[in-house]
Amino acid sequence: MVPDVSRGNKTYGLLAYLYGPGRRDEHFDPHLVASWDDFAPDPGRDPNATLKQLEQALDLRVNQRGRRRLKNHVWHCPVSLDPDERLLTDEEWGEVARRVVAAAGIAEPGDPDGCRWIAVRHDPRHIHIMATIVRGDLRGARLHNDAQRAQDECRKIEKELGLRQLNPGDKTAAKRPTSAEGHKAERLGRPEPMRLQLMDRVRQAVAGAADVAEFLGRLEASGLLVRRKVGPSGDVLGYSVAHPDDRNAQDEPIFFSGSKLAPDLSLPRIRKRLSGAVGADLPGEAQVGDPGAGKARVPGSKAARARREAADAVDDATRTIEEGPDEDAAAQLVGAIEIIDVLAVRAPADTRVQLLAAARSFERASRSHVRAERADNRAVRRAARQLLSDGYAGNRGEDGGTVAMLLSALILLAIASARWHSARSHAQQAAAASAAAEQLRAAYATVAARPMAAMATRGRSLPSPVRERQDAVIRAKLPEAQATEHGGNDWDALAATLAEAEAAGHDPAALLEQARDRRELGTAESVTAVMVWRVRRIAKLSAAPSAEPGKAGTRPKSAGPAAPAPALQHRRRTSRS
Repeated sequence: MVPDVSRGNKTYGLLAYLYGPGRRDEHFDPHLVASWDDFAPDPGRDPNATLKQLEQALDLRVNQRGRRRLKNHVWHCPVSLDPDERLLTDEEWGEVARRVVAAAGIAEPGDPDGCRWIAVRHDPRHIHIMATIVRGDLRGARLHNDAQRAQDECRKIEKELGLRQLNPGDKTAAKRPTSAEGHKAERLGRPEPMRLQLMDRVRQAVAGAADVAEFLGRLEASGLLVRRKVGPSGDVLGYSVAHPDDRNAQDEPIFFSGSKLAPDLSLPRIRKRLSGAVGADLPGEAQVGDPGAGKARVPGSKAARARREAADAVDDATRTIEEGPDEDAAAQLVGAIEIIDVLAVRAPADTRVQLLAAARSFERASRSHVRAERADNRAVRRAARQLLSDGYAGNRGEDGGTVAMLLSALILLAIASARWHSARSHAQQAAAASAAAEQLRAAYATVAARPMAAMATRGRSLPSPVRERQDAVIRAKLPEAQATEHGGNDWDALAATLAEAEAAGHDPAALLEQARDRRELGTAESVTAVMVWRVRRIAKLSAAPSAEPGKAGTRPKSAGPAAPAPALQHRRRTSRS
């Protein structure tokens, strides 16, 4: 049950909408279910009542104030049910309305001077509560924190009526678009309110930025209008943004300050996040120790190598979330959202809708009352910057494989985030992190399909002795995968990966054990799929091998059994100083 409080100044205009046909003839049988005295005129059911009469009754005290008329005197609160909930009766909706106006401070029980209000039902699944906020003693209603109090009351009502209980908030969420913004988007044929698009664009401009000047420059380069609030010293103290096409009745751009978009998008909060500069500390070309061959470049394009580096940083961030102090974990959540935001604009085009949805969900999971004042998330922020600077990745070849590799790591980070929040009773954040994990899984399924199919084909085509050797290693090191994954595509892909690593001089058993030790696997949907990408990262194998069998994973006939490889010289990145 979701209340959505807003304010306005046109009593008749709102009444005309509530009792009208709706913008698409969606209003059905509009009528009152409750009012301040249960005797208000009802133009929906009483043929002798008019909208003008109802307006005059509601505005009586507003007009009695004369020149002291309150600004935005109309209080409006739609209350909606989940689409899957049972329908409430008019009597139940009337009781909901009475409790909400009492909780919000509109009209408390037994108060003869309470404000005048009505509740209109024109849809089976929601009502609109409308009030004029002048009391009988002609003072304005005390509405401090009214929206939160209405939310809290709805949580109680849900429990008492046996409805699905929504997660309680902790006042760290971004401000939702108002109903007026939603109606405007619908009227103009936009898919969503402009506020949501601006939040996305501002977050993407912050991701990986070195300083405030670069952040503001990115906003302008993206085509947004940017206003800077400059102090006497010349320092930028704040900013606001507008989309060129979003204008008011006077044809002026509608600006939103960062703090009105989300609590952590205010300039002071952004400046604090950017205080650990990443611009001068970018990682160079990835290098790896290769036994007997000296230093060798990691395979793939610059974009592919950046995604490998990012996957390592995400792994370290996940470990910190699972094992580190709360302050450090909170810092990694803030850093991780930057990687997802960059992916939403740099990943293959057929995954961007899912990644944008994941970024929006994880944005909520990245914000709580746990502060990360002194914690270090430079590793993940550097990774985000590198992803941004090294360009777009396609969905084929090494680029597509490394995107799948990074998405696999991000899924596990989102799951770890959900568990971290759940353990601290952050209900909304836990739900948001779980939603982000599902959206990341959908993007992963799109990107990983081709490379995983190629590896599975190679796994099934391995010579029998090679395949039997790899199957034995998998059974020994991943017994939990034996019952449900043996014989599946992911198992075949892991066998091919281990054979390829063996041909490159690695010991498959030691390699698989090292990959397993990186973190627990209980939350993985496919243990073998997760291990494919971990093994390929550790062994520095191509992320998208050819599907042609016999090119890798086999050994010359003159060679004996594979000898144990020297200890892996894998340079780990750490997110903690």
